[in-house]
Amino acid sequence: MLQQIIMSLLLLSFPIYMTSQKVYTPEILLGKGGQEFFGDGYQLQKEAHTAFLRLCQSAKKAGFDIKVVSSYRSYEHQNRIWERKYKKFTSQGLSPIQAINKIIEYSTIPGTSRHHWGTDLDLVDGNAPQPTDVLLAENFHNDGPFCKFKEWMDEYANSYGFYLVYTNQKDRKGFKYEPWHYSYRALSKPMLQAYKKLDIKTMLQQQKLLGSTHFSEDFIEHYISKNILDINPILRN
Repeated sequence: MLQQIIMSLLLLSFPIYMTSQKVYTPEILLGKGGQEFFGDGYQLQKEAHTAFLRLCQSAKKAGFDIKVVSSYRSYEHQNRIWERKYKKFTSQGLSPIQAINKIIEYSTIPGTSRHHWGTDLDLVDGNAPQPTDVLLAENFHNDGPFCKFKEWMDEYANSYGFYLVYTNQKDRKGFKYEPWHYSYRALSKPMLQAYKKLDIKTMLQQQKLLGSTHFSEDFIEHYISKNILDINPILRN
């Protein structure tokens, strides 16, 4: 009898397991379409959206009003950011290489952003005074307007499946510390594993981006290993 019950449970769970597995196409991984998103004023995959609503409800009880500064960004959106910054820095006298290195302190090359996946969010506290530039690390520490919010997120965000991506670990390379950038691990981790199977090097070399002619082999290899992969270990391993 017990054996029959176990077999019945296995048969019931098998289709659910199979249908829950997602195929991440290159278009999805590169932010070029193929996904359905949810949210009011932001865009997340359904599972991430459900978890985010629970996080917001809990934060509200603690006196915080979670405000989304950025969520899903398409390839085209990321390319507009890239072009704006590239033109700005080169017009200020930086060489193409200097401009590229300046951009990738915080911004990704189009097609390589985690914001393409609908799993990542840039978050601040809407109840706090809003500085001119909200996404500065100093706003989240010491006497910064979001320091209490950061303390609360440090304690509770993981319980809802959200983790900081670019931590302040001393030995971490790549993008600078971003105390505002959270990722929904249950989806973003398998998406990163799928992304790693793409021929990222060829993709970057073929993109007709401003400054892309200066993407050397060494630059691309370094960018992949540091900017894409050197993140919070729990989101990678």
